[in-house]
Amino acid sequence: MHVIVGAGAVGSTTARQLAEAGEQVRLVTRSGSGPVHPNIERVAADAGTALTKLSKDAVAIYNCANPPYHTWPTDWPPMAEAMLAAAEASGAPLAITGNLYVYGPVDRPMTEDLPLAAPTVKGRVRVKMWEDAVAAYRSGRISGVTEVRGSDYLSPRYSVIEMAMPGLRANKTIWLPGPLDNPHTFTYTGDMGAALIALARDPRAWGQAWHVPSPAPMTLREVVTKVAQVGGYPLPRLRSYPKAAIRAAGLFDRRTREFVEMSYQWERPFVLDTTLAEATFGLSATPVDEAVRASIPTADPVTA
Repeated sequence: MHVIVGAGAVGSTTARQLAEAGEQVRLVTRSGSGPVHPNIERVAADAGTALTKLSKDAVAIYNCANPPYHTWPTDWPPMAEAMLAAAEASGAPLAITGNLYVYGPVDRPMTEDLPLAAPTVKGRVRVKMWEDAVAAYRSGRISGVTEVRGSDYLSPRYSVIEMAMPGLRANKTIWLPGPLDNPHTFTYTGDMGAALIALARDPRAWGQAWHVPSPAPMTLREVVTKVAQVGGYPLPRLRSYPKAAIRAAGLFDRRTREFVEMSYQWERPFVLDTTLAEATFGLSATPVDEAVRASIPTADPVTA
């Protein structure tokens, strides 16, 4: 039994991939939500209190949870500890869905050996989570742990694609929260799920973080242009929100305020080097047209 915590974009695609491969999956969320499949058991539970019991027969545990940005300092520590406790009790390895916040601002392509120099609140939360997990592995408390790190997602939700869709549908100006022409790596959530599955039970991955194979870097302009081409939409005008406007909006909107802290990722090239995972595990990124097609919300017809 594979136990997945969280049914967002990554948790759901990981569950589907495992189920379609014939594996049994227990998907744990507070609401009991998630994809419907004969091999997926959806469980409504608080992972912080019930996970050890739910994971007693696990062959691997996947941390695909993602609390609201503003609650990370309070919500992540007990959730992360609960997953370590479940991994300890079950003997199952733990695979963590990670991100690039741990590195902070960079001036070169990101490789796995970069120092964990995050200056942000959210970045430091993630650094502490990973350091605690590695310490648990090295001390022998848990059998294995790996963190799979991806960049901003190609996904129907919480992504540039979601932001662009209203303007594409209406053929109206699309406003985006960053410079339009800086190279930026985007990671397809399907590739994130595939990497989690491949690395979770592979001892070569344990005790180390890995970067998910991702398409070649694209600018925001190139991503929206690609969505328009693949989805059959006319490309409207693209504009970038002024920094001052974003900061001002953050005074009144909590989600925008949390974005401001991470805005450095858009202000210069933000490129992920994934050659180590590709060479070690034989993984590769989904072709960008296919990734974009799968990431356009299903309510919008996609041309062949």
